[in-house]
Amino acid sequence: TMFTAAHPPAFGRSHGFASAYARVGVETSVNSASAHQLIELLFKGFMDSVALARGAMRAGQIEAKGKAISRAACIIDEGLKAGLNLQAGGRLAADLDGLYAYVSLRLLVANLRNDESALDECVRLIEPLREAWIAIGPQVEAGNL
Repeated sequence: TMFTAAHPPAFGRSHGFASAYARVGVETSVNSASAHQLIELLFKGFMDSVALARGAMRAGQIEAKGKAISRAACIIDEGLKAGLNLQAGGRLAADLDGLYAYVSLRLLVANLRNDESALDECVRLIEPLREAWIAIGPQVEAGNL
């Protein structure tokens, strides 16, 4: 199968996730979280950051908007994208790499143009991944995937 009991090969190195996770500043007890839980928390951090960016954008809070979008981009680039295993992950990892690069670009556009529709697009692209990742959690934790 495409997934192993430890973690899906597309998502590579659990120790890499922990350090990436610490770098992007998502608050949790990283040492006790599994690789699967770390990715789930990265997705949550991304969604929270985009929501903060949207609120700041609507309120005209330029600095807060920039910080929130930067955090969302950091989660994508240094967390989710950096954690992909492009050697072992095959087409799935390559597709996710491209998707994450596109989302990063759209975040930049959202920031530069105060474009809330670009934020919406990022959420539409990431939300199905987040939902699927959460859905497989019980099987991963039980060692069935």
